[in-house]
Amino acid sequence: MCGIAMIRLLKPLEFYQEKYGTWQYGLQKMYLLMEKQHNRGQEGAGLATLKLDMPPGEEYIWRERVEGKNAIQDIFATINKKMSSISEDVYNSVSKSKTELDFAGELYLGHLRYSTTGKSGLSYVHPFLRRHNWKNRTMVLAGNFNLTNVEELFEHLTLKGQHPRDKGDTFLMLESLGFQLDREVQKEYDKIKLRYTNDITITQKIEENLDIASFIRKSEKLWDGGYTICGMLGHGDSFVFRDPKGIRPAYYYIDDEIVVTASERPVIQTAMNVKEEDVKELNPGEAMIIKKNGTIKFETIRPAASELAKCSFERIYFSRGSDIDIYKERKRLGESLAVPILKAIDNDMENTVFSFIPNTAEVAFFGMKDGIKNATQKPIRVEKVLIKDIKLRTFISTNDERNDLATHVYDVTYGSIRRGKVDNLVAIDDSIVRGTTLQQSILKILYRLEPKKIVIVSSSPQVRYPDYYGIDMARMNEFCAFRAAIELLKESGRQAIIDEVYRKSKVQENLPKEQVVNYVKEIYKSFAQEDISAKIAEMLTPAEVDCPVQLVYQTIEGLHQACPNHTGDWYFTGNYPTPGGNRLVNKAFINYYEGNDGLTYGC
Repeated sequence: MCGIAMIRLLKPLEFYQEKYGTWQYGLQKMYLLMEKQHNRGQEGAGLATLKLDMPPGEEYIWRERVEGKNAIQDIFATINKKMSSISEDVYNSVSKSKTELDFAGELYLGHLRYSTTGKSGLSYVHPFLRRHNWKNRTMVLAGNFNLTNVEELFEHLTLKGQHPRDKGDTFLMLESLGFQLDREVQKEYDKIKLRYTNDITITQKIEENLDIASFIRKSEKLWDGGYTICGMLGHGDSFVFRDPKGIRPAYYYIDDEIVVTASERPVIQTAMNVKEEDVKELNPGEAMIIKKNGTIKFETIRPAASELAKCSFERIYFSRGSDIDIYKERKRLGESLAVPILKAIDNDMENTVFSFIPNTAEVAFFGMKDGIKNATQKPIRVEKVLIKDIKLRTFISTNDERNDLATHVYDVTYGSIRRGKVDNLVAIDDSIVRGTTLQQSILKILYRLEPKKIVIVSSSPQVRYPDYYGIDMARMNEFCAFRAAIELLKESGRQAIIDEVYRKSKVQENLPKEQVVNYVKEIYKSFAQEDISAKIAEMLTPAEVDCPVQLVYQTIEGLHQACPNHTGDWYFTGNYPTPGGNRLVNKAFINYYEGNDGLTYGC
């Protein structure tokens, strides 16, 4: 779920100096695009600049990468420090600034890193840079992606004689694209040298004729996963392309001055001050290619799948709720839960207070409130019961940080309900995945208010399966729904089902990914959603909380009604959109059964 941002200025820097009073127009827009997507990555950030038409001997690519939660600020602090050190004469001169300031250029590529493997270090922070003596073979790459067939891709590259320095999908993707780029350049050279003898002319012709879609297509056909990739070539071509299932998002805006790409639509709207209809979504399987001369074309890399799998978790939780469609969808998610919530409180509206777990569940809360009002035609008691003290999302923190942070994230508004176990307390959250924060913090804090009953509502369904296409959810035992189902099987004397799922998984361990079946689904077959919800509540309720605790989860049907255009639901249903997902969940269950806590994939 990384964040990407790419800018291509279509005019010379002098144009922006004259119209906007500064050549830094693109740089300023990039800062906004990155800052408005800080929710998509708190582990690191990177920014690359590419300068057009620099003379030989002058650097034409600049890259800065920083680890940590303040990476965006650190990058731009470095930029500001360098700008403050130059003379006013250089600062006000476009040509001098472009020569003396590394980050003064026409193309920018930014990235916010969200690790899905626990791997850390500056070498894993995008953008990645592949240097070459020829600019048309130099490439900068950044993306929001996970590949589920890294072993296959690694083997393919090594059989070609390459020696990848890492098995992470980022490294392999860069090497795969680089390999095909080299071949595409060589193909153009072989054709053009028959017509021209001057090497400089040949190089220029290669850059003009280079078929970006061709080398992407030859690389991408080997990939299994979800991805949006942005790239810049040293001579000035750039591109962005999206997986054919549409798993990962990509949006763009074009006018006669600029091309902007980002992971979320409202980010572009805010940065460019444009309406939602001005921002377009890149089609699944499509590439937007911007040549050095500024021409823009769209090409199909792989035909869009007949059944798209746009990630629904983007809509429920990860993307900013300021998008008009996401806002409506989150309201519908809350509204659809009115009936089971009323059942959980025995329709006792008079003695129930409704609230939400900040901050991303607030919009779903508005929908829940409307749904309950419409269903009962009665006044609803609403209070802001919980307060989030620190702006840190434990869901996307590292494992080492998460448990400690969970106990400190929230505080309670005292007096928001009547003491003495008089009132029910209903609080909606966007999702309940691991249950760590609920168990270690939220339920304990809510109990301080002395409620009669606590009802925790999840606007998303039960997360039952690992996500191998974005979110850091890879181990089976992390999911409270999985742990609950396992406990129910054991308690009811059905250990044999667990053993049989392991046997079936083990048998297909070495099969090609296309032949692997997700037998983990059989773990859940014996139980209704309510059975698993009740067990999760039992498991997560701290010993000191002696009032009833009930969990109400969204249904799969409710999810698809609320988010009809984003049907990717593999983490809820186990219906993985690519064969690699089935292979990895198979491996994850084997790891769980055998007590191996290792990750099943890497990037």
